[in-house]
Amino acid sequence: MKKIIIDPVTRIEGHAKITIDIDADNRVSDAKIHVTQFRGFEKFCEGQIYSQMPALTARTCGICPVSHAISSIKACDTLLGVTPPQAGINLRKIINLAQILQSHTLSFYHLSSPDFIYGFDAKKEERNIFKMMQTHPQMAKDGIMLRAFGQKIIQTLAGKRIHPDGLVPGGVEKNLDEATRDTLLAEIPNAIRISQESLAFFKTNLTKFQKEIDSFGVFPSLFMALVDEHDNLEHYDGKLKIIDSEGNVLQEHISPEEYKEFIGEAVEEESYLKSPYYKPMGYPQGMYRVGPLARLNVAKACGTARADNELLAFKALNAGKPVLNSFYYHYARLIEMLYAIEKIEALLKDEATLGEALHRTSKILKTRAVGCSEAPRGTLFHDYEVDKNGIIQKVNLIIATGNNNLAMNAGVKQVAQTFVNAEDVTEGALNRVEALIRCFDPCLSCSTHALGIVSSNIELRDHNKNIIQIFKRN
Repeated sequence: MKKIIIDPVTRIEGHAKITIDIDADNRVSDAKIHVTQFRGFEKFCEGQIYSQMPALTARTCGICPVSHAISSIKACDTLLGVTPPQAGINLRKIINLAQILQSHTLSFYHLSSPDFIYGFDAKKEERNIFKMMQTHPQMAKDGIMLRAFGQKIIQTLAGKRIHPDGLVPGGVEKNLDEATRDTLLAEIPNAIRISQESLAFFKTNLTKFQKEIDSFGVFPSLFMALVDEHDNLEHYDGKLKIIDSEGNVLQEHISPEEYKEFIGEAVEEESYLKSPYYKPMGYPQGMYRVGPLARLNVAKACGTARADNELLAFKALNAGKPVLNSFYYHYARLIEMLYAIEKIEALLKDEATLGEALHRTSKILKTRAVGCSEAPRGTLFHDYEVDKNGIIQKVNLIIATGNNNLAMNAGVKQVAQTFVNAEDVTEGALNRVEALIRCFDPCLSCSTHALGIVSSNIELRDHNKNIIQIFKRN
């Protein structure tokens, strides 16, 4: 048996490799993604005071720190038994949507667009944002501007663009004044323009990638997401809903506090990434997907005019049934970008957002709480257990990328079997295997908490850099 190794996987956040197994007949028998970095946040959060958790867990990731802070403060709210004032809730929602916007923009423009512009078989030296700046300067500029707008909102309302400190248990720290609101509103029209042009570009170019569309992670799976009381798209609050590949509802109106009744967590060797699954179907049959594709499959509507028009076209891709092609994560991501801008505009115009009351305080009333929100990459759980003084005793984190782990592995295998010819391995074929991972836009550094066993070599060298001994860990 032969093995092809892609190490590292490029244009993703974090560190991973892909192994492709070739059998005696020169066919791909299996392929897997191995997440090779380890963080351990669940353990070193123990012993911390609960009020430090939003700032501490925001450091889990530099790409989606707001998402961790949001889920964390929601868990802290429950520990305290408080509901933030409406102004605090609205500002939290705006900050979270700005996180969705800036992260989706990074994924589409900086990480994936080079494939759509130059093709999956283009030279690797050309598949990057720097080449885009030369050949498509306006598109590259628009991507930078749109991401900057999202980050500006976060910095303005939450204190800092990365690892914001203005999100606190019970609410937020800083109010929004009319002048600042009007400054942000003035940038909305240009943000909507960029978002709509991005959608038009993507849809216009779809005909070029039909083979990829047909084989990039196309398989039956479950889908999970938060929805509001009307079954509309929801990122900040709501209840969990799980559907199957035909659109049948398996579970709905699930409180995030009850997630352990439905979600199990498996650990596989060779990866530090957990493999969550839907308990009633067992492991690994209970594979489900989260994130933009899942959210649009689960929701009946977005709740904003422009995004709802786009959602109608999206759902028509599979005659109203769930869209199973993971390639369309990009499509769903672009619709969510448009939705986020529209929703931010509506919340900024809500007079309640300008309220003076921003947060409420209390003492510890509960010793366990779960905070759940929709991060850019999918459903995110923060589960805390504390003592009567609010000292963290136990933490369980289920990160969005972890929820997609089984689906990513299934997709990698499918793409490898479709495109990789063991007798003539091309750069374009390997790029397609990597591109499947980019569909999910994994955030690996914040999702690696499992106690996996990852093979590694440690070299002991002398002062002349000669190898004295090699230690192998397997």
